[in-house]
Amino acid sequence: MAAGHSDTFHHVRDFAHFDLPSGLKVHLPEFMGFQVTKFMLLQLIAVAFLFFVFRGLAKRAAGGQVVTGRWWNFWESIVIYIRDEVVRPTIGEGHHHDDDDHDHGHHHEQQVGHPADKYLPFVLSCFFYVLICNLLGAIPWLGSATGELNVTIALAFTTFCAVIMYGVRELGFFRFWMSLAPSMELPFLLKIILVPMIWVIELVGFLIKHAVLAIRLFANIMAGHTVIAVFLGFIALTADSSMWAVVMPSSIIAQVLVGLLELFVAFLQAYVFAFLATLFIGTAVHPH
Repeated sequence: MAAGHSDTFHHVRDFAHFDLPSGLKVHLPEFMGFQVTKFMLLQLIAVAFLFFVFRGLAKRAAGGQVVTGRWWNFWESIVIYIRDEVVRPTIGEGHHHDDDDHDHGHHHEQQVGHPADKYLPFVLSCFFYVLICNLLGAIPWLGSATGELNVTIALAFTTFCAVIMYGVRELGFFRFWMSLAPSMELPFLLKIILVPMIWVIELVGFLIKHAVLAIRLFANIMAGHTVIAVFLGFIALTADSSMWAVVMPSSIIAQVLVGLLELFVAFLQAYVFAFLATLFIGTAVHPH
């Protein structure tokens, strides 16, 4: 954590307090040696908000009822878009159990909806959680928890575990890990040399792409908030200068424009995170 406002990135760091105008601070409590921080509280707010929204949406859609009301239709439309434009086309129908239909036909008869829908709860959780955390940063004196690397690492690690879980459940433990290396028609001696090397390279790539998932989200959210802080900082830097009358309105206009861009980025980065998570799941359950 930063020691004070002299830190260039003070605006996007986590603290045990909220900074308010006029130098006021709202300090957060400590429980049994565990300090509650700003980003912890904002993440809890995001979870509580999403629980309220989707608990209400689930009640209204129960039994195949038509959801009514602009508020509920707004959230339903996003869910349907993620389902129909991201999860289903990216993961696809699946083909791994086609040979087992004779033995497990009763299971398939009971299946309702698209096969990829079983991954929808996780992808929706990723999208909406990241989205709400991003949007909270647009509220003055709050902040975006997704602008903290520790938070995005936890999100990426959760996705990493989910990908392995879904892949192992679909293919089996051994087949999933062996599927990291593509099948190749090679002479036996060449195969025993190349396949282990390629498998190690693919394993490293598997780890790196999940690490990039964390860095991508962190960098984009942190960069936007930092740019806004820099624009507003120009006002303070020129407060005692004759340039203040020019810099002040210019900085405010620039901040407003960047703020509008940040709203777009909040949705875009949530979409990118959810799409990449879906892509990783699809690759794990349907290796080529």
